Amino acid sequence: MTSAPLAARLTDVAGPLFFPVTAYGPDGAVDLDAFRAHVRKGVDAGAAAVFACCGTGEFHALAPEEFRLVVRAAVEETAGQVPVVAGAGYGTALAIQYAKLAEDAGADGLLAMPPYLVVAGQEGLLAHYAALAAATSLETVVYQRDNAVFTPETVVALAGTPGIIGLKDGYGDLDLMQRIVSAVRTGRPGEDFLYFNGLPTAELTGLAYRGIGVTLYSSAVFAFTPDIALAFYRALDSGDDDLVNALLDHFYRPLVELRAKGRGYAVSLVKAAVRLEGLDVGPVRTPLTEPPAEHIEELAAIIADGRTLLEKHRAGEAK
Repeated sequence: MTSAPLAARLTDVAGPLFFPVTAYGPDGAVDLDAFRAHVRKGVDAGAAAVFACCGTGEFHALAPEEFRLVVRAAVEETAGQVPVVAGAGYGTALAIQYAKLAEDAGADGLLAMPPYLVVAGQEGLLAHYAALAAATSLETVVYQRDNAVFTPETVVALAGTPGIIGLKDGYGDLDLMQRIVSAVRTGRPGEDFLYFNGLPTAELTGLAYRGIGVTLYSSAVFAFTPDIALAFYRALDSGDDDLVNALLDHFYRPLVELRAKGRGYAVSLVKAAVRLEGLDVGPVRTPLTEPPAEHIEELAAIIADGRTLLEKHRAGEAK
């Protein structure tokens, strides 16, 4: 854990947010050595933060002690270079237990996942996240998606809750997000509340989210091709529309279309891509399943096309 507040460290970042997969060995147990190698590669490539044991990291599949060990490995491997944020979820009691494990492991913050299964009202959701934020000293980002979708008024209340520093949006309703941003801006003027684009392949909607002032985003692509993810990030940040549009057309859109071909591909396809790139992180745990061979071949071709496009772009710049 680093001494600087998480909110300050995430306010002005210079790279994508890295959501590593959790590695498993041949016996199905967590492979901490492979996980450390995965985290180190991402940090060395320019990740702005490491979000361990979140959605891409199969939070749902990890026992509490496994969770603690993986978060601790991320903290040790990053050695304070970038902040480490850990997932926390399920019902309030279990979410608090995972939050305390993350704090004990040295994490810098929490990504609060939606409550398990139940569809709660806004008052109950607010009470849940307030209790979670109060349970540790860790700063908390609330994840909006699935059964945890908030009204603008609820987000204003979240923004005023001690310990809650931001909202990650995995729901994708831009009209709602614009109203949320506006409501917090007017309801809590001067509040430094952070917003994150948390859709499964956030780069595809990066231009749209930037239009409402949301520049932070999670990058699943960074987990397997950090070179492509970082090139896109820099092109988006610098206004290089030609490269942004080329990558959207020939890499990100085909990737999203492939992801739509299978359930759970937001995780299992990413893990397959990490293996394609040379690091054996094992398969996903059930109830997720592995992509079939034809989808792996399609994935490899998409990655190759992305790299070819980057090479052509760099060659053009060198002329």
